[in-house]
Amino acid sequence: MSLFHLNIVTPERQFFSEDVSKVIVRGVEGELAILKNKSPIITPLKMGIIKIYHEDKVLIAAIDDGYISVEDNYAIVVTKSAEWPYEIDLEEALEEKRKAEEALSRDHGVDVVQAQTALRRAINRIEVSELHKKIDQ
Repeated sequence: MSLFHLNIVTPERQFFSEDVSKVIVRGVEGELAILKNKSPIITPLKMGIIKIYHEDKVLIAAIDDGYISVEDNYAIVVTKSAEWPYEIDLEEALEEKRKAEEALSRDHGVDVVQAQTALRRAINRIEVSELHKKIDQ
């Protein structure tokens, strides 16, 4: 199996640092798969699910906006936040979604960009939590 090193960092922590066979992220132009011997690339990432092919498992996590840099069989993802499914409080994410939707439904006094970002983040966290439950079944 061809492996390369993947490092995922956030401002708060080293989230992941292992050799992997593949990683799939959401770039600004769509999904992007990174494999060993990939041509060098630096590209922005959109909030979404990251899939990490590690040993004989597929690991998933919720990540925020950021970027990925790939060079010499080393990839680094720098993101505002990253969470494993078991770190996500589903009830909290559902409440964040409800609050963001409520804020967006108001006519005035709302920072629309902030509310939209909060809504996208809550939905992403919910999707990762639910996808993880399906994979574990």
